[in-house]
Amino acid sequence: MSLTEEILSQISGNPLNGLRKADELWTKLKNNRIPVPDSVKQESQPLGMVDYDIVISGGTLGILIGTTLAMKGWRVAVLERGKLRGREQEWNISRKELEVLIDLNLLSEVELKTAIATEYNPARLSFPNSDDIWVKDVLNIGVDPVYLLETLKNRFVESGGILLENTAYESAIIHPDGVVVKVTSTNSSSIEGEELGENSIILKTRLLIDAMGHFSPLVRQARQGQKPDAVCLVVGTCATGYPHNKTGDIFASFTTVNHQCQYFWEAFPAKDGRTTYLFTYLDADPQRFSLESLFEDYFKLLPQYQQIELHQLTFKRALFGFFPCYKNSPLKMPWNRVFAIGDSSGNQSPLSFGGFGAMVRHLKRLTNGIDQALKTDQLSQNALSLLQPYQPSLSVTWLFQRSMSVKVQQTINPEQINQLLATVFQEMEQLGEPILKPFLQDVVQFFPLTQTLSKTAIYHPGLIFKIIPQVGLISLIDWTIHYWNLGLYTGLYSLAKTLEPVFKKLPFDSQYYYDRWLEAWQYGSGQDYHQ
Repeated sequence: MSLTEEILSQISGNPLNGLRKADELWTKLKNNRIPVPDSVKQESQPLGMVDYDIVISGGTLGILIGTTLAMKGWRVAVLERGKLRGREQEWNISRKELEVLIDLNLLSEVELKTAIATEYNPARLSFPNSDDIWVKDVLNIGVDPVYLLETLKNRFVESGGILLENTAYESAIIHPDGVVVKVTSTNSSSIEGEELGENSIILKTRLLIDAMGHFSPLVRQARQGQKPDAVCLVVGTCATGYPHNKTGDIFASFTTVNHQCQYFWEAFPAKDGRTTYLFTYLDADPQRFSLESLFEDYFKLLPQYQQIELHQLTFKRALFGFFPCYKNSPLKMPWNRVFAIGDSSGNQSPLSFGGFGAMVRHLKRLTNGIDQALKTDQLSQNALSLLQPYQPSLSVTWLFQRSMSVKVQQTINPEQINQLLATVFQEMEQLGEPILKPFLQDVVQFFPLTQTLSKTAIYHPGLIFKIIPQVGLISLIDWTIHYWNLGLYTGLYSLAKTLEPVFKKLPFDSQYYYDRWLEAWQYGSGQDYHQ
């Protein structure tokens, strides 16, 4: 019996079965065997009356924006395949980012305080042969998803929203004036819609929002079987027994390249123990190893990482997953009246895993944008695509991800990735927190990036030249375009802000387009972030 089998078999809920199911999906993805569904069709005849303004499929992240839109008076239905309930494992985020939940009246100050299950300081960045770097107030808050989602569910229903649990999306037909959404539900009698028998119901809505995640049938149909450009594999546990649990690790490495991968670690105090993750960036080549194999390395390396023996730990939960990343992101749906949010949209950098942070960051922008789109009937594919615009601040991170991964047949110095990261983060630390902290929160800005790269190139030119063969010339040229666009968006946003009084006089319908471009330049240059 392997270490993974031995330990996971002791955890309630039998996570070993879930791990192997995830591996089956990972194998299909690597071998390009995930079928492309045909769940969305189009019809030229008008629909007429609708039941809802918005139907959101996928409740875990969908309930956030569903609640904000219901509070604005829209008729919103949120579908969830099972019961809408948060997982036991906390979502880590920074305190400043959570203020939007208060700004949008999703939570009161007291409720937000209750939702925060853990809080710690400081957090560490650690690499071999380099001094540790310590930062405060970065990903140091653990939000309790169970309490958060339960509170949002109540607020959603109080605001007139319709929560349809045990209700699964099946298909959609897009008409010129609405969308017919077919769902399967075990509580069909309580749903406002047209019953078709055998638990099938039709919901008619002006707008369909997909929040079902990376493997949503709508996303798979929109991407037409495209393999991801990169994948982040993650495994971990939450356990008790750690003697030191007051600090966390944002980014730690202590091994060299192995199995054509560089391993990275995270660790956070949790309300009922300590959570540790092992993750790595790679492509979806069929030769790549399984999640179970990564878990085996996790258990073998964990004692060295946390300076503790496995028998001293009591494992409470197992955590695992893989997160596909596409350069063609955020995803613009190819249909009218259909929009993607959260993991479905890919609206996060390839360096991050899990869409909660990105969802919170864009929540106000998306709420205002969808509200405006509904008011002005800007629900065409072109109009909605402006709500998920090209963002150079995300696109430049592809080179960083590429510099932390190794192709299957590629040969590099096993120490190279650690050396690069240690050097770059040391230069950031010397430049100060205004340079370091945004990057650690997945926000890239033009002037901090320029300062960091310039300093690294001047003082460590040899290291830069080693990276070029690893990432490839085409990737470097592609990155250069995004880098200059990052600078352009920085300037355009500053210019647009000075002209804002002029543009605010535009007709109401035209205002939608101005606001979308302004947001694209703001978020695309990372200027939505404030210390």
